Amino acid sequence: MASAMNGTGERKVVLVTRRTRLEELVAKHHTLAQAKFYLEHLGADFADYVRENAAYARSLDTVVTTLQGWGRWQMVDRGFLTNFVFGADDIVVALGQDGLVANTMKYLDGQPLVGLNPEPQRWDGVLLPFAPGDLAALLPEVASERRAAKAVTMAQATLSDGQVLRAVNDLFIGPRSHTSALYELRLGQRRELQSSSGLIVATGLGSTAWLKSVVTGSFGITRSLVRGALPDYQPEPWDTPRLTFAVREPFPSRSSSAEIVFGHATRDEPLVLRSRMPEHGVIFSDGMESDFLRFSAGLQATITIADRQGRLVV
Repeated sequence: MASAMNGTGERKVVLVTRRTRLEELVAKHHTLAQAKFYLEHLGADFADYVRENAAYARSLDTVVTTLQGWGRWQMVDRGFLTNFVFGADDIVVALGQDGLVANTMKYLDGQPLVGLNPEPQRWDGVLLPFAPGDLAALLPEVASERRAAKAVTMAQATLSDGQVLRAVNDLFIGPRSHTSALYELRLGQRRELQSSSGLIVATGLGSTAWLKSVVTGSFGITRSLVRGALPDYQPEPWDTPRLTFAVREPFPSRSSSAEIVFGHATRDEPLVLRSRMPEHGVIFSDGMESDFLRFSAGLQATITIADRQGRLVV
């Protein structure tokens, strides 16, 4: 969807949207009535889905009205991001939850990204500092480079066959199903064969998310076992020049070790993994299991900091 209306904006704006929960259900069950029947049969609150959908529609209407007065703009659903080509001078606006901002950022190469919270009463919005009504005043400042942007370090997984996957929050390396992940792990001069339920490799931004839950759970188990005080978990800055990895549920055995279970990777010392999984091995980013690389036996993955950084407008 695009607008050719005359406006003050010389730089094109790309608006990234996502389906609401209600829209996803209607797409799956074909009609609104069938979606309602499905939800109510499960005991879910259908009215809450309707309220969320209506709030998103109102926010989208506000944003579209602003962009129609701006000039060149285009709208793209997040499902098409993998094949969408952003212009070097584009301004990107994401209307949705934090996950939409993260999912959008990993496809950018330095373009400023504006996160808009469609429903502040529902979403905390760590990456959504603005409301839809702020966009009209915000765009001229972003277009003229007068608005500050926060640098965000991204992770990158590069396979030995040349495939690349980036992440804003974290990478997961492990089994696609509930089986053991088998691999060789190398960090600097240390290496070992491991069996686990997979690894989380987090950026500074991601250190407040999935990685935090992994470490919190480990601390809780350790406190119960040793009855001692442990240090408080401290997330990394968003632009930290290193990644943090944690091995989930490592299992020591005659053929596997569990010594290198937590640490850091940098450009000078990347984390290197070689898959020993004949099937079901995957690498996915930012919780998007549909956006993955197959990590089958023999393939090697080099995990390090991406050359590009995200720029989140603040």
